[in-house]
Amino acid sequence: MTEHPAPDLVRADGRTPLDLRDVVIERGWSAHAEGSALISFGRTKVLCTASFTNGVPRWMTGQGKGWVTAEYAMLPRSTNTRNDRESVKGRIGGRTHEISRLIGRSLRAVVDMKALGENTIQIDCDVLQADGGTRTAAITGAYVALADAIEWARTKKFIGQKSTPLIDTVAAVSVGIIDGTPMLDLAYVEDVRAETDMNVVATGRGLFVEVQGTAEGAPFDRRELDQLLDLALAGTTELAGLQRAALEASLPGRAG
Repeated sequence: MTEHPAPDLVRADGRTPLDLRDVVIERGWSAHAEGSALISFGRTKVLCTASFTNGVPRWMTGQGKGWVTAEYAMLPRSTNTRNDRESVKGRIGGRTHEISRLIGRSLRAVVDMKALGENTIQIDCDVLQADGGTRTAAITGAYVALADAIEWARTKKFIGQKSTPLIDTVAAVSVGIIDGTPMLDLAYVEDVRAETDMNVVATGRGLFVEVQGTAEGAPFDRRELDQLLDLALAGTTELAGLQRAALEASLPGRAG
């Protein structure tokens, strides 16, 4: 039987090991994008926008399928010290490429590209403030922006009224082992001292899209891996509920 972390242990911010940070999803944050959401995981804040284009890249033309892709970036002062914009540096860093691809893969895992038709949705995730878990917040918020962009396209008749491009939800969360205790949704002060650090992307049905796990010190065993995966799935299930609640609420406005 898989053991679970002690719920009575109190973390630096007052949470138990089983708790997410306060998660807030503000839909329709951008007046111009076809879909958007400002998502907060505690002090981590990421603006996710979804831009809809009728048509696909040239290499996909005529296949009857759509395309979903993503880009990720951090604002210069999203962290404690200022970082130069990568556009000014003249090159995109490896971490940025990695996270952009991760967000794109995560979203494509829950999209039926044939049902989307020959349309493209470009997701942009910009980190306004970072305090750990920026990639997991980006994926979770990006799904909400994507869902709204698809509904916008449906109202404009770019997508059929009975088409169902979204086949599931997707969310992501970090987990880690700190001082021997598995913990959910690590803030930066926890992330930097974790013995094991893991990012988990999962669908609403509880299927894994991606698991990124690393031992920072001593290797972890199968029992600890199972604990972390159970904890992550509990977190993504809760996040899926928050996504659903956000999408069921009235949308304050969208691009015309």
